[in-house]
Amino acid sequence: MKSVELALKMETDAVKFYTEAAEKVSHPVGKKMFLSIAEDEKNHIKMIEEVLKGLELTYIEANPVKTMKTIFEEMKDNLMERIQAQTDDLEAFKIAMEMEKEGVEFYKKVFNEVNTEKEKKLFERLIYEEKQHYKIFSETYNFMKDTGNWFMWKEFSIVEGG
Repeated sequence: MKSVELALKMETDAVKFYTEAAEKVSHPVGKKMFLSIAEDEKNHIKMIEEVLKGLELTYIEANPVKTMKTIFEEMKDNLMERIQAQTDDLEAFKIAMEMEKEGVEFYKKVFNEVNTEKEKKLFERLIYEEKQHYKIFSETYNFMKDTGNWFMWKEFSIVEGG
């Protein structure tokens, strides 16, 4: 059970970091994104706590990529004004990407070490969602770093069928 307890600590730390990052970043997309991912991490905590209590694992449906699209859609008028991110905002996203990458690696390692089906399902789900979080942070970082080119590349990929 030590791996599950460590996962609980990691997820708790992630909630704290993402909540604090949302308070500190100046870019509105960054704020919303960090708060959204913090909520996902809170759901991870609930799943981990279920496993620790010996309960059946209940998946709390989360679709972080859909949430990101919704956030961008809600804010598109503001986004088109080419809001520039501060260096600190970009650094926060770099740290977040690294945290998610390390989380995926840890959960992959633990997945191969745990014995119960509940624990395997838990870590399989955490791996999947942390990969999604990494992708979201990466896309948001690229958007905030260079909004104009981000839109150009996104539109180009649609035109080209990508």
